[in-house]
Amino acid sequence: MALTLLSSKRAGHPLLRAELSIVLVDDDKMHALNKQYRGVDKTTDVLSFPMYNTMREFPKEGDFLLGDVIINTQWIYSQLDPRQSPEAKTAEAQKQLRILLVHALLHLVGFDHEIDAQHGRLMKKKEAELLNALKKMD
Repeated sequence: MALTLLSSKRAGHPLLRAELSIVLVDDDKMHALNKQYRGVDKTTDVLSFPMYNTMREFPKEGDFLLGDVIINTQWIYSQLDPRQSPEAKTAEAQKQLRILLVHALLHLVGFDHEIDAQHGRLMKKKEAELLNALKKMD
């Protein structure tokens, strides 16, 4: 099953040609990046740096860079219950990583929950759809 970020199942969908970089960092690095690029003087869980504002801007031909995703793995591990078994911690860390990656990918294709409540609901709905699709792939 192919995972697409849109409902389109056309052959040659632009996301089939997209690449992205994923960087895993700790709290200190994330704090520095968040301050430098967003002017927010605190750490965060994930940052996205899209190359395009909307999917309409994607190149019509050839492979292209979708953008960069920075994930704070220290944040992920700080959310885990220390009483859990190592196996349960690993499973929960993988789940959280998946959630952050889906969230970041949606930002890379133009979704933005910070615009207003309607955009927030739309992005939350799309996140749930994608996470459910990924769960079915397990």
